[in-house]
Formats: sequence, structure tokens, C-alpha cells
Amino acid sequence: MILVTGGCGFIGSAFILDWLAQGGEPVLNLDLLTYAGHLGNLRAVESDPRYRFVHGDIADGTRVAALLGEHRPRAIVHFAAESHVDRSIAGPQAFIHTNVVGTTRLLQAAHEHWSRLPPGEAQAFRFLNVSTDEVFGSLGASEPAFTEAHPYQPNSPYSASKASADHFARAWCHTFGLPVITTNCSNNYGPRQFPEKLIPLTIHNALAGQPLPVYGDGLQVRDWLHVGDHCAALRAVLERGRPGETYNIGGRAERTNLEVVHTICGVIDEARPGRTHAELIRHVGDRRGHDRRYAIDGSKIARELGWQPAVAFEQGIRDTVQWYLANAGWVESVTSGAYRRWVEQQYPALNAAA
Repeated sequence: MILVTGGCGFIGSAFILDWLAQGGEPVLNLDLLTYAGHLGNLRAVESDPRYRFVHGDIADGTRVAALLGEHRPRAIVHFAAESHVDRSIAGPQAFIHTNVVGTTRLLQAAHEHWSRLPPGEAQAFRFLNVSTDEVFGSLGASEPAFTEAHPYQPNSPYSASKASADHFARAWCHTFGLPVITTNCSNNYGPRQFPEKLIPLTIHNALAGQPLPVYGDGLQVRDWLHVGDHCAALRAVLERGRPGETYNIGGRAERTNLEVVHTICGVIDEARPGRTHAELIRHVGDRRGHDRRYAIDGSKIARELGWQPAVAFEQGIRDTVQWYLANAGWVESVTSGAYRRWVEQQYPALNAAA
């Protein structure tokens, strides 16, 4: 079996659903169920005998060690993280606790587990550390995309905490021999993404006829990766990736934030005719320290593991909008009073104008 941390979140739940759909072995899902983790994300497999959920914190080393001893997973796929830049600016300590302290305690428990495995099982064991391209900092408009050799230059508390986790993962591999592989992905999108990130927030607000906030001039560039493509890449890394290596995972879809919002509006115009949803766009004050551009060079994973993205951005956005249209109940379940208070706090100018 495999242990997945943070499996009730957006990417973690997508990975578990995809893993089981592809016929993978049993999954143990360890998740603390913070605001962005939802058991409903995995309702489709909750009765699957190959799936088990455990409510717990990766920073609880004793609990993690007990789970590893009981279930003896042959791999750990580590998604659990605080992941929203805006929230890291408002409250950095939670990011340090989960992304740094939690990851190091997980690494320590994994190392102790791995050290006790028979030689054959120890050789096959993998610790997959799922990270982000944000650890590399910001690119200029004409600079080449991030390669795995790009220096770390994190600019937000979120990216600094993930960079720290990556460095500790490397240290546990180099110093203690733990077979760690790290992946650095670009911005994910797709079904079941908590509506605080750009794409689900824009979809949610547009469908409700609410303002669509765009930071600054909206010309910040991101490389967009469909979560289904990300899951396929992670399967390839887990199966064929080399311990001690890092692999960049990108969608080959650089777009400005403003282009993304206009693309979503065009799709919703077709689905809900009667208004031009781009009229709802409102430029708001820029995020502090906002990185200007991210871009991924995915040539290494294509060359070594034979993976490349398959979902074109425009089709992926269309499919994502259709999912949110068809799953209004899920959206209602996650946009609680706490969510609404967060949005009001994050975009006060829009609330004042309303």
C-alpha cells in the first residue's frame, strides 16, 4: 500500500481518485482536515476496500510512526501543506508549522520506518515530496523557464516554507539515505479546488454575478497545469523516478492572470448567456511581494520518464467550468461563513464598493 498525506485537499484527493481508478494498490490517507481539506472530495471511494482515511497531523511524529509500523507502506506521497500565498502573508506561523516542522517530523518517521524494512523492501521504498515552482522565485519576461538546477529564491512565506521542506527532504536523502524524490509543479487547476485560488474564485464569483478581483495590472504570468496531468506525472515519478532527483512538472501553458480570467468569462458566457461576465472584472491592489512570472522547463521528466502534459489549457478550463456548474452542492458546502469572511478581509475594496 501507499501512504498519502493531505489526501483530502485539491491535489491529494485528485491523486487518490486517479490512483484507485488506475488500479493502484490500497491507499492510506492521513489528513488533518483543515479548511481546504474535505472528506466529500473522496466520497466516490469512501466505501472502496482499498481506501482508508485517518484523521491526523503529519507533525504528530508518534502518530505517524504508529501508522507506518501498522500499515508498512511501500511509499509515502507527501501533499500535506498550507498552500495559499495570501494566507501565508496574513499568518506565516501556520505555514512554518505544517510545511517545515510537519515535513521534518514526517521525514524522521519515514526514515525510522525505512531503516527497519528488509533489504528488498527498503530498496523499493520511495518518499515523494510534492513541491512547487514558487521556490524558484520570479522570472523576467524574457528569462528561460525554471530547470531543476535553478537556484532557490523564495519570495513569500509560503514559498519559503516549501523551499525549507525541499531542503530538508534533500538532507534526509543525502545524509541518511532515505530514497526521496522531489517534484516541483506549476499552478494546478481542475475540479474540487478550494475557491480562494484564482481559477475557482473567478468561476465561483462569475456564476454568482459577483466582482472578479484581479491583482494589480493582471499581467503576472503563470504556467497552468491540469490536476489530471499532474497526477499522471506523479505516477510516472513514483514508478520510474530516481531517488535523490528532482523533476519539474509543468503544463506548457503560460498565461497572464488577466488572460485566464477572460478565458473563464468566455466559457461562462457560453454556458450562461445573457451577460458579458468580463464586465465583472475589477483590478484591486496588488499582493505584497507578488512574483511576476513562473515558467517550467519540463524537458527532464519528458526525457527520462516519458511524461508530458496532455490537457490543453482551453479544454481544461472548459471542463473545469462544467464541473463547477454540475457540482453546485460541493461549492456550497465549502463556501461557509469562514470562507466568506476571508474573501471580505482579502478584498476590502470590492466590499466597500458593493
